[in-house]
Amino acid sequence: MDLYEHQGKELFGRVGIPVSEGRLATTPAEARQAAEALGGPVVVKAQVLTGGRGKAGGIKLAATPDEAEARAEEILGLDIRGHVVRTLWIEQASDIAKEYYLSLTFDRSAKQALYMFTTRGGVDIEEVAAETPEALVRLHVDPLEGFRPWQARRLVYAAGLTDQSEQKQVAAIVERLYDAFVRFDAMLCEVNPLIVTPDGTVKALDSKFTVDDNALYRHPEIAEMRDVAADDPLETLARENHVTYVKLDGEVGVLGNGAGLTMSTVDVVTFAGGRPANFCDLGGGGDAQGVVDALSVITRDPQVKAIFFNIFGGITRCDEVARGILQALSEMSLDLPIVVRLDGTNAEEGRKLLADAAPANLRVSPTMLEAAKLAVELAA
Repeated sequence: MDLYEHQGKELFGRVGIPVSEGRLATTPAEARQAAEALGGPVVVKAQVLTGGRGKAGGIKLAATPDEAEARAEEILGLDIRGHVVRTLWIEQASDIAKEYYLSLTFDRSAKQALYMFTTRGGVDIEEVAAETPEALVRLHVDPLEGFRPWQARRLVYAAGLTDQSEQKQVAAIVERLYDAFVRFDAMLCEVNPLIVTPDGTVKALDSKFTVDDNALYRHPEIAEMRDVAADDPLETLARENHVTYVKLDGEVGVLGNGAGLTMSTVDVVTFAGGRPANFCDLGGGGDAQGVVDALSVITRDPQVKAIFFNIFGGITRCDEVARGILQALSEMSLDLPIVVRLDGTNAEEGRKLLADAAPANLRVSPTMLEAAKLAVELAA
């Protein structure tokens, strides 16, 4: 679950990472009031769950409350990469002498937390990694050992920080970032930029914070931060129906039983020359209600022109899945072409059930590749 900047900064503040004071605003009048309360110049920041706010005109400086109100009126309602701005963060303006980049993320390949730090902050980290990879310091943290102070020192020294005050402040933030990462079950804690003010103070000017959805039951106060209105409506519907679903930009609806098989199905649809419309995992079962719930999500996507069921019967028998599909289709009015591939336990029985009782828009294919090609053809 991605958090807004102000929410991430709230969590940063809980672990002692210094951030600028700010106020939320949803109207130009509230932005004016926030600027008056903060005093002095402020920055009006769009709160959207995407990057590139600055380039899109979503971050503007305001010297007075009048200007803050005017800037808020310009930003509210702005569309930034498909995200409409409905909330603003009015923050005390900061003088910037230097900009650094600091993040802590989960490296799946190493199965460890990964620090990345560079003195070239304020730009896309992808640019730094591609153009000057030697400037980006990387350091893994073994979860069995946890954070050690020497790791913070290694980051700051390897990045070339020479000012002792900066070294101490950045090292303290590095340690607190790990505290936030572990305490809140984060997948990503990013500060870009981590700034140094002219008087030598180091603080987080921005926050990108992603929490592991699977751990939200441990953090009900963070779960309440989710902005349902900002989520994809199809993914929201899937979550409500307990369906594992990710929206993609294609025409072939994909439904498999098991995450690995479903990912392979997405790949084989692409290999067959089509574009998958989604990732939808039916899980280990194949009961009718599970199929109905999954189809109710997939068919809400107007881009879907055909549906590809890819079922491998392991613990779940293919004849049971076939019965679930037939029962689900009897409960729904579905005209889209459907291709089903069954393999594994009782696959022949399942294919026969579908061949004997399936509606005219359902076809059975013996192999994954043939089924994918047929689904792509029918979606064209």
